[in-house]
Amino acid sequence: MRQAAQLLLVEATAIRPILERLEPSQFDLATVCTGWSVRDVLGHCAAALTMTANDDLHEFTAEENEADVAERRSWPVEDVIGELFRGYDIAAAAIDAAGGPLDGIGLGEWIHGGDVREAVGAPHPYTSEGVELAFDVMLERSVRRQAIDVFVDDRVGRFGGLGHAVGVLRTDLETFMRLCSGRRPDHGRFELTGVEPSALVLFD
Repeated sequence: MRQAAQLLLVEATAIRPILERLEPSQFDLATVCTGWSVRDVLGHCAAALTMTANDDLHEFTAEENEADVAERRSWPVEDVIGELFRGYDIAAAAIDAAGGPLDGIGLGEWIHGGDVREAVGAPHPYTSEGVELAFDVMLERSVRRQAIDVFVDDRVGRFGGLGHAVGVLRTDLETFMRLCSGRRPDHGRFELTGVEPSALVLFD
């Protein structure tokens, strides 16, 4: 099974107990995703899994994403969560069968799981279970970017695959994931030369 599909299944198992522990008011907590609450992020994730399972993906523009979320704001939160968990296994199979083009769905769902974890105060939101898979998928998804040599804790890799490396990044794993997903990295926890941080952002 492709790493992105494995990552999605890991996330399905890991996020369930977190959601089961939440008080109703916690679903209204703000997340790093501008204008979206925890339940909005879950609605976006559920919609993406349903579309993946049904082979009916849109372009994931800001407008399309907001329309998906807005549709689900009137649903009971239990229905949003129900749609989310119905989608994990089927979407994972679709990601695996696609052979690469849908890998971003698996990675994106894991990142949004981090958004939920951060909002509700769970520890290490962007180094949760599956982070090693997420790291590998993140590098693989970056291959059409200008190359940057990365030193992440004890890992040595290359972000991007175009040309000679134009920059060097030294950081820890959580900060790397925050940088690549545009999730408010602590600028005191990374050293980047040759490029601006925006060169590393794959998701926003």
